[in-house]
Amino acid sequence: MSRRDLSGAVDFSVLDRTTGGDDGVAEEVLGLFVQQAEMWSPMLDARIEGWRDAVHTIRGAAAGIGAGALAEVCAEAEAAERDVAPARLDHVRDALNAALVDVAAWRHELMLRSLKG
Repeated sequence: MSRRDLSGAVDFSVLDRTTGGDDGVAEEVLGLFVQQAEMWSPMLDARIEGWRDAVHTIRGAAAGIGAGALAEVCAEAEAAERDVAPARLDHVRDALNAALVDVAAWRHELMLRSLKG
């Protein structure tokens, strides 16, 4: 669907299957993903109690939109021992940022399509 040169951090065919190709539903789902990222990303710090909950939530949201690499690094972080957790959480933040860039480009494409009506 998108004419944007995306990084591949998100496989939007997963989102299309989930939403039945409905752009309105896709926009809603992507908006919820962005909200989840904003809410939980401050907790991606091994010094904060509950960081595993944040990783788990982001993992589920990532899987729902097709951000497989993000879901994978979340799973690795969630299972990590405390001594390697900071490095794993760095990977989660990097993958989350990549997914958010792709999501922003996709949402922009959706907005342009809606303007063409």
